[in-house]
Amino acid sequence: MNHNTPLSPRPPHHLSTGAGRRVLTHTQLRAHGVPAAAAGEQCRPGGPWQQLLPGVVLLHPGPPTSEERLHAVLLYAARERTVSVPVQPGGDEPPASPYGEAMITGLAALTLHGFASAPPLPSLEAFDVLVPRLRRLRSTGCARIVRTPALPVPEQVTGLPVAPVPRALADAVAGIEDAALVRRLLTEAVRGGHCDPAAVVRELTGAKLLNRPHVVDAVDSLLAEGRALAEARLYRMVRDHGLPDPCWNVDLRLPGGPVLGGLDAYWPEQAVAVELDTRAPRPGRRPQDDVQWTEYARRRELLERLGITVVHVTPRGLRDAAEQQAAVVRTALTAAADRDPAAYVVVLPR
Repeated sequence: MNHNTPLSPRPPHHLSTGAGRRVLTHTQLRAHGVPAAAAGEQCRPGGPWQQLLPGVVLLHPGPPTSEERLHAVLLYAARERTVSVPVQPGGDEPPASPYGEAMITGLAALTLHGFASAPPLPSLEAFDVLVPRLRRLRSTGCARIVRTPALPVPEQVTGLPVAPVPRALADAVAGIEDAALVRRLLTEAVRGGHCDPAAVVRELTGAKLLNRPHVVDAVDSLLAEGRALAEARLYRMVRDHGLPDPCWNVDLRLPGGPVLGGLDAYWPEQAVAVELDTRAPRPGRRPQDDVQWTEYARRRELLERLGITVVHVTPRGLRDAAEQQAAVVRTALTAAADRDPAAYVVVLPR
């Protein structure tokens, strides 16, 4: 050793630029020539670095930013997998992402997705991070581990892997007892166009959260919100694509007979009906076991026996493929001239 030898290793200059570069694992530090003992020396009280999470080092002494904490929990969750965890098919090569399969979920994910009703990142004491069920990790510090047997495909938000909105919502709701906040989050998911109600209900059902009264109440509001938005899109589709004006929100009945059922739109001259399907199917339940589905199928079969063409549309179809949906309705209206006349029915406002 001579007087030009530093007492402790210092990181290369590029390690201290950017939030991701200011947070590194011990493995990454070793790759940059900083052994574990030297890193530990740097992280001693009063040193220039600090250990933010087990095996994860923050390369400055001050409080970490929210972005640094996000990088830290992902790096912590992506540490070397244990020998008991099987390698996924086709996973012989290391993942391209430094975060492996880990992704941010819960409230932090919703904040990253732009939810106004989600709390700001600095106010969250811990960030939920989603990992495969067999990972041997424990929650610690600002990292709260959430396990799942089937990982969703993450979305990239500000360069970070983030769980899709329906999954992030379910993970967030699992830890929230505030009924008003649950309602706001679910409503914003639909009103903000982040996802369809059915996708949210599927995740809540899979997480076994629909046995909580405040979640059930929020789901009822969510479904009402979803139907209102779908109806607005249906009105817009008819107007924007030049379809003739139908009778909106009507009931049909046979003369002197019972009500045949309600329809969202009906063209009496062509005997063409449009029905919105805003049901939220539950995983594992067969359509024939769903009372609502059975009633829908029975009504549709009855109307078609009377010569009425029923066009089935979904909120997702109206949102993502309105032009194609309009083409289906237009084709049904045009084809009416080639069909036998439908039975006479009475049209009533609903």
